Amino acid sequence: MTTRQSFRFFHDNYAHLRTRYCRSRLFHRGHVFPASIGENGLTDCKSEGDLATPVGILPLRRVFYRADRVHPPETDLPCRAIRPEDGWSDDPGSLTYNRLIQRPHTARHETLMRDDHAYDIVAVLGWNDDPPRPGQGSAIFLHQKPQSGVTAGCIALSPRDLRHFLSLYPRGIIVHPSR
Repeated sequence: MTTRQSFRFFHDNYAHLRTRYCRSRLFHRGHVFPASIGENGLTDCKSEGDLATPVGILPLRRVFYRADRVHPPETDLPCRAIRPEDGWSDDPGSLTYNRLIQRPHTARHETLMRDDHAYDIVAVLGWNDDPPRPGQGSAIFLHQKPQSGVTAGCIALSPRDLRHFLSLYPRGIIVHPSR
């Protein structure tokens, strides 16, 4: 597992904001956010189910939230409440791979309306989605930290920090290992 990585956040006005991830912390615009990544650290060769966070450009696409649990976060990204039928396809053999789907769905998928609180607020990160390449990773999100403290490849912040971060109107994350 890589122990030192850095993240850089960018805005669509091309004024790059340099942020680093080091020793489990995101540093962004003068703020420090304790963060979690995939259980197996970072990878520059992402594959489905490898439990690693991909290295690369991860634009923020949209935000979902659990309206039955939380208020919508302050963000200028497209944002809507999670519906009970919402899911995300993680089946490399499906035409809906790495896409929002409506359940029930015949292909393997995860539900966005989880029993735990990890997806109470969840931002979709643009990994392997334009277009999706089967088997190269799906469902890479920025979400609330799970109780385990690690993710299956996503980036996670505390609920308070996630809200604060989204209110800073970032456009995405550039993930790369420290040199």
